[in-house]
Amino acid sequence: MSLVAKRLEELGITLPPPAKPVATYVPFKRVGALLFVSGQLPFGPDGRIAPEHLGKLGPHASLDAAGEAARLCAIALVAQAQAAVDDLDRIAQVVRLGGFFAVEGACDELAKAMNAASSVMCAVFGAPGVHARTTVGVACLPLGAIAEVEAIFEIRA
Repeated sequence: MSLVAKRLEELGITLPPPAKPVATYVPFKRVGALLFVSGQLPFGPDGRIAPEHLGKLGPHASLDAAGEAARLCAIALVAQAQAAVDDLDRIAQVVRLGGFFAVEGACDELAKAMNAASSVMCAVFGAPGVHARTTVGVACLPLGAIAEVEAIFEIRA
């Protein structure tokens, strides 16, 4: 069993089947040693987005649902990475995460919600999971999701 597979088991994380694109794009693209994974939505184990992971965050919204949505997005990113490279031990490092949250008006604490996605990467990959990151609020996201997260990984030869 690979080291990353063992970590996933220890963390109680079961990777879902990689989500199919919801529009005209590919789920991942490799360029040299970099693997770009398209934005992932917070699909649950049933392949649907739970009602609490739909809609928009407002100025006084609880970030709990947004954090859980970002966590699900990060797990989906790992699933896509596994589909791309087969063995997750081939991931040398997580280079960057980009987090997008649907907001209505100001929402100043999006970075806290995005921490849930970052925490998944650090827990799954250890020190190589520490990454650069961007977190932004947007007017809307595909399928009405509250969060979407994309990633760039460096792959070992």
